[in-house]
Parts: sequence; structure tokens; C-alpha cells
Amino acid sequence: MLQLLPAIDLLEGRCVRLRQGNYDDSTVFSDDPVDMALRWRDEGAERLHLVDLDGARAGRPVNQDVVRRIIQATGLPCQLGGGVRDENSIRICIEQTGVDRVIIGTKALREPDWFAGMCAAFPYQLALGLDARDSMVATDGWLKVSEVSVTELAQRFVGVPLAAVIYTNIANDGMMQGIDQQTLDDFATLADMGLPVIASGGVTTMDDIAALKAIAGAHPNLIGAITGRAIYEGTIRVRETIEFLKA
Repeated sequence: MLQLLPAIDLLEGRCVRLRQGNYDDSTVFSDDPVDMALRWRDEGAERLHLVDLDGARAGRPVNQDVVRRIIQATGLPCQLGGGVRDENSIRICIEQTGVDRVIIGTKALREPDWFAGMCAAFPYQLALGLDARDSMVATDGWLKVSEVSVTELAQRFVGVPLAAVIYTNIANDGMMQGIDQQTLDDFATLADMGLPVIASGGVTTMDDIAALKAIAGAHPNLIGAITGRAIYEGTIRVRETIEFLKA
């Protein structure tokens, strides 16, 4: 079954959403991320997607205290990305902060052998963050676009004990314009490679949810969908969406 993951993006201790990963184009949705996390739990969410935007920009985890409080308050499994670029940061996130999945993007692109080794050391606890623009991988908190394609990077990790591949088209992210067909096709392609895929970026309406549910039916390795701005602005309702996905 496709799982809905509400996103909570943390910037300076607040819950925000960026447009296309642009730090200069952010909207604050709550000054208390813990209250927001409790809301999504109470509406039926079974997992939360947390992003340390300060960490992504700094290259190291920053919002660990807030993340820890979210985990303790909700009791939900949480996955966290943003600035995790060494083994010590991984250990802090898992052993001290309490997340059950750590998302790594930039370091995995730059040092794929290191990332594969970390996956072996932390089996099924690490997720590959594939953030892309025009199917090319973006790094450094989406501030740079590389010359590596999404499928090229993903192919390197087929057979590695990954928790998930989280694919985000940052051209769609936060724009409230839906998921384009190329990105939907990319989700199916990655799933067919045998990778557990979580869709992200542009999940805006129930039409997007229905499209993802249909893809998951044909490509069962599509296991999740992350949505952020849409649930804050009300174009997707968490409780109703989870019931639809379970039906």
C-alpha cells in the first residue's frame, strides 16, 4: 500500500515550505513544529518526513532538538534529511535523535562508494535523497545541479540495503502545480529497478494521489508519497487521503 508522509520542513526552528528549494521564497506555516506533527499524527499519518533546511545549507545537522521533540511527542517513526554528510551525523540522528531513517543526498552523489558502505553498516536505515531538476541530480540543499542523471545515480545502488529512494523533482516542489508526466514516469522507472521509491515534489491534489496510487498498483516498489504545501493549504486532506490509499 502507498503510504502518505506529511512533510515538516524546519528552518530556524519553525515549520516552513520553500518554493523550488529557494530559501528566499519560504512560507512559515507554524512556529511550533511539534504541534504540527501532532496534528498530522492525529489525522492518521503513520510516518513523518522531516527536513532540516538549516542543516542542508550548513552541511551538518542543526535542528536535532526539534526533531527529537517531534519524535518523543508523536511516537511516530520519522525520516530526516538535511546536512547529513558523515558517519558521525548518521549516528547522531539514529542513536541520539531517534529517527529510524536518515536521508543522504549530496554525499551519496559525491562519494557513492562511501554511501554504499554506510548502507551496509546501517542496513535499511538510510534513504537515498534523489533531488533533481530536469532529471539531473541537485545537491547542497538544492543550490547546485550536477551532471549526473537520476537513473545513473540510482543504478549504482541497486541491490544495496536501502530503506528507500526519495525522488523529488524540485522544479515542482512547493509550486502547487501537480506532478508532471515525466516525473511520474521516473517514479515507475526507479521502482522497476527494484528500488523502494518514495515520491516527492508536486503532490498537490487528489488527482496526483490517484495517479501515484495507480502507478503503485502496477509498480509495487513505489511505497510512499510525501506532501507538504498541499496539506498546509488544504488542497490535500491527510485523513481523507490515507483512507483513499487504504481503500
